[in-house]
Amino acid sequence: MTQEHLDELNAIKEEARQGPDPAATERQHAKGKLTARERIELLLDKGSFQEIEPLRRHRATGFGLENKKPYTDGVVTGWGTVDGRTVFVYAHDFRIFGGALGEAHADKIHKLMDRAIAAGAPLVSLNDGAGARIQEGVTALAGYGGIFRRNTRASGVIPQISVMLGPCAGGAAYSPALTDFVFMVRDTSQMFITGPDVVKAVTGEDITHNGLGGADVHADTSGVAHFVYDDEETCLEEVRYLLSLLPSNNRELPPAVPADDLADRPTKALRELVPFDGNRPYDIRQVIEELADDGEHFEVSASWAANIVCSLARLDGQVVGFVANQPLSMAGVLDIKSSEKAARFVQFCDAFNIPLVTLVDVPGFLPGVDQEHEGIIRRGAKLLYAYCDATVPRISVVLRKAYGGAYIVMDSRSIGADIALAWPTNEIAVMGAEGAANVIFRKQIAAADDPEAVRQQRIKEYKAELMHPYYAAERGLVDDVIDPGETREVLIRSLAMLRAKHAELPHRKHGNPPQ
Repeated sequence: MTQEHLDELNAIKEEARQGPDPAATERQHAKGKLTARERIELLLDKGSFQEIEPLRRHRATGFGLENKKPYTDGVVTGWGTVDGRTVFVYAHDFRIFGGALGEAHADKIHKLMDRAIAAGAPLVSLNDGAGARIQEGVTALAGYGGIFRRNTRASGVIPQISVMLGPCAGGAAYSPALTDFVFMVRDTSQMFITGPDVVKAVTGEDITHNGLGGADVHADTSGVAHFVYDDEETCLEEVRYLLSLLPSNNRELPPAVPADDLADRPTKALRELVPFDGNRPYDIRQVIEELADDGEHFEVSASWAANIVCSLARLDGQVVGFVANQPLSMAGVLDIKSSEKAARFVQFCDAFNIPLVTLVDVPGFLPGVDQEHEGIIRRGAKLLYAYCDATVPRISVVLRKAYGGAYIVMDSRSIGADIALAWPTNEIAVMGAEGAANVIFRKQIAAADDPEAVRQQRIKEYKAELMHPYYAAERGLVDDVIDPGETREVLIRSLAMLRAKHAELPHRKHGNPPQ
């Protein structure tokens, strides 16, 4: 091989790295956006990226494409490491055809996804594209189909993370929806099936791109986005942090780290943090912070369905998933959104061998015509199904209220929790004492000379007989009633005991969960 050959190779690869038009890079930066390669450099460990097919070009002819054949065809693909562990990544290059997907572009992504599945390593997509390349017609649409099929095949096998760093419209939006987590950046990223112009033409509604499918819309209203940040640098740093909490695939355990926080550290603050009065709110996040190593936890979908909190954290260096009712929002009731949010989180944790800790303080399911008509029965059953189907270690702790069907759904002993614990403030019952007394003693109260006095007496009797903190423990539905100050220590000891848990489900192709 001559030096001339090497010079030619280096020149071609440099052209592929720089892109065909320096002005396009300036335009990208002017929008507050990084280039595909700059994003990959932030995501991966320095110098670890190994690119695949940097010299690929499309083979389309007509509609002006025959004279525009840039290297990479608008997507950079390859693998590298995050904290020393292999991660596969592809990044749309908006400078080339607006990041639009064509046949060669899709083929590169297909190959990368197949390699990620075969290697058993996470897949991260950095999305910044204008959808299907119209000039290539149906072959572009077929390319998306191949991506969707691989997203589905990889589901529950390797972690899949979608990072939205620009527009994502039409059918392209379904790939992120099929992945485990979606990250978005405010002001620069949008997702929608039909854009504002089409919406206005069809419905007459006038709306901006961000108003229709911006980051905050998907974080607060639709629930499509799990994490939202103000800039790309912070977003990609948080993707790295999430990867540090996840196993590479479903055959591995999450990575453990040495813990500086003592396993037997008392959590006495919990005795005061959770009010004895069941009607007084408090922030369940503070409970999780008190329990977790160094007070750190990574909350999923913090702005959507805020009446339940789903977080990844560590206990004694081991990753766990917390599912907790949030009394600060809607008194912590379960409704359609919170049930679906928690169900998907439980399924994710179960797929990737992450133990579940459920903190229960739930007054029931949200009543209302809208909830019933919109399917609270079938959609609330998703959470029940997810817990019943989960085989990872499962521990539930009843902090205060645990009423009715919501108590059962929140990983009670009856649906398979391995360890069921409760605090001395727990009230496990079919319903609150006031409601129960009104139903059971309705006739007596109505016939009494002093109905209110009788009602209060019957409430007191019901509490004494059926709602005292040790009623469930006496009947074996709770393994132990514990001091809140010992909760962290008991959880860590219980999880250590369950670490080698092995559970077999009946042989089946797959279940048929409620939709």
